[in-house]
Amino acid sequence: MDLKELIKIMEALRSDKGCPWDKEQTRESLKPFIVEEAYELIEAIEENDPENIKEELGDLLFQIVFQCQVAKEGNEFNISDVIEKIGKKMIARHPHVFGKANYKTTDEVLVHWEIQKKSEGKLRQSILEGVPKAMPSLLRAHRLQDRAARVGFDWEKVEDVLKKLDEELKEFKEALATKKQEEIEDELGDIFFMLVNISRFIGVNPEDALRKTISKFIHRFRYIEMKAAEQGFKLSEMTLTEMDRLWDEAKGKKI
Repeated sequence: MDLKELIKIMEALRSDKGCPWDKEQTRESLKPFIVEEAYELIEAIEENDPENIKEELGDLLFQIVFQCQVAKEGNEFNISDVIEKIGKKMIARHPHVFGKANYKTTDEVLVHWEIQKKSEGKLRQSILEGVPKAMPSLLRAHRLQDRAARVGFDWEKVEDVLKKLDEELKEFKEALATKKQEEIEDELGDIFFMLVNISRFIGVNPEDALRKTISKFIHRFRYIEMKAAEQGFKLSEMTLTEMDRLWDEAKGKKI
């Protein structure tokens, strides 16, 4: 099966004799599925499961085909237009590959990338424009900080960033003492922002790091649940000390 056959399947699903659910979908109603499929693909990549990655790529591709079919029915564009547009864009933005330009470093490529965007009519009043508001907050903070760093708004060494984090922690403790929720929220946000800055500075994607920690937490907590069940206990019947002991046990087993 190839892309053309997948498109025919999509057309059949949306036809008069097609699936009632598929026929009811709109561009707006499909948005949550795009996000869901993208995250399922990320999870499959992190688990390094080729078969699952293949399946999730297919699910995400299907959402793209779905959006293109909706647009085609509205006489806006079709999937060929989408492919042509991205193809031309990639060629134009990589003259060092498809042309005579001679960019040797990533920094040189990124500078050209911004210049090319302007030539395409994507004029920006700020270098921070163009980072989607719908992005997860950690990832959006990372992208915004990265944009600012491109023009020199950055720390010289990680020790400077850590010093700033200490300052933010001190201010957060002071806000806690005031018991003013707005101030507490503001200072906590500053801490998150600084942690993202640290992760960017040392080359770690904060979204990936937190997602992996969440996965680790789930596995260790499930270990506690399993061990408690084996001993005939409910978690609500255990003390925090007992649960901590099982947590350390899971940690020791690299769970």
